[in-house]
Amino acid sequence: MNILVTGGAGFIGRWVVKQLLNKQHNVTVLDDLSNGQLNNITEFEENEAFTFLLGDIKNEHLLDEIYNEGAFELCYHLGASINIQDSIDHPRQTFDNDTVGTFYIMEQCRKHSVKVVFMSTCMVYDRCFDKNGITEDHPLKPASPYAGSKIAAENIVLSYYYAYNLPVVVVRPFNTYGPFQKTGGEGGVVAIFIKKKLNGESIQIYGDGTQTRDLLFVEDCADFVIRAGLSDKVNGQILNAGLGQDVSINELAKIIADQKVPIEHVDHIHPQSEIQKLLCNYEKATKLLNWSPKFSLLKGIQKTEEWIKEGHLV
Repeated sequence: MNILVTGGAGFIGRWVVKQLLNKQHNVTVLDDLSNGQLNNITEFEENEAFTFLLGDIKNEHLLDEIYNEGAFELCYHLGASINIQDSIDHPRQTFDNDTVGTFYIMEQCRKHSVKVVFMSTCMVYDRCFDKNGITEDHPLKPASPYAGSKIAAENIVLSYYYAYNLPVVVVRPFNTYGPFQKTGGEGGVVAIFIKKKLNGESIQIYGDGTQTRDLLFVEDCADFVIRAGLSDKVNGQILNAGLGQDVSINELAKIIADQKVPIEHVDHIHPQSEIQKLLCNYEKATKLLNWSPKFSLLKGIQKTEEWIKEGHLV
């Protein structure tokens, strides 16, 4: 298939691209490199089935050119602003990228009859109240402009399914981590904690650390995202993916620190947007896509630490 991946130079995007190329698809990446990095995709440059295009999803003229020439059959729309604090500080930028940009992608996909897999987030949910985890029917709570923009974009995407019969899928992966994730301020908690340990620095926890996360290894996440695009069973659906077990940030810090560096608590930078408990119920993805995670938390942390140890600090 001819496939477009927006945000394909980003952390999750590059893994989606890698797995699609391994499946012998032709992949075009569109990325403005505001979050993504060329280093993430250098290994694909010699692959004749891979094309990289530098550009913004809000550039309608550019999108016209790309879609007219691409003959795409499927679009994985991962391009977005993803930082919660940035969305609080600059809500217009997040809305423009995540909601308006998604509208421009949907218009092109409608005109050219291209299926869309839209990458949303678990951050759209209210905290978990059920010991069985958060299902796709769980209450939503837009506790940040990032979450609000993603909810708005989800509704735009689904409206094209109902109004135009365009095949679409909304995917909500839980907290994804692994190799190629940034280890600085815009990175995920696992990568940041590992980098701190390897540098001999104390691990800093926002707030009291009792908040929990359901941590999904990036290769499992990419497999889930790809399956959603290649199956007709999930058209018009919303799907969760996670490990199916949560861990407190305090416990995660202990696992990663391994008694080698101290752990300290600091003031939370955005307590108003914290979700106290996140636990994924991915039964729907198992039923419809035959998907389940393959990597345990300990195995995923080990693989991530090995990658960072090799000098991959981003």
